[in-house]
Amino acid sequence: MTQPDPFSAIADPNRRFLLEELRRAPRTVNELSEGLPISRPAVSQHLKALLDSNLVSVKAEGTRRIYTINARGFDRLNLWLDQFWS
Repeated sequence: MTQPDPFSAIADPNRRFLLEELRRAPRTVNELSEGLPISRPAVSQHLKALLDSNLVSVKAEGTRRIYTINARGFDRLNLWLDQFWS
């Protein structure tokens, strides 16, 4: 099975907002949902798309799931974009 296209994952403005928030600091779903006009379950679905594209990672701390940026997941995006400046 191939990994989902990261460009498709970042096409959604809500997902880009989540990435921008996670760039500032690791966060939980509850913390991330405070800044969006969508439900907490919808935030979870967007995070799953980002996880599937390897753009974020998650770790469990007790009953909380902490989401962070996965910098290595942006390699595919960077390689593609860099070709325009080479």
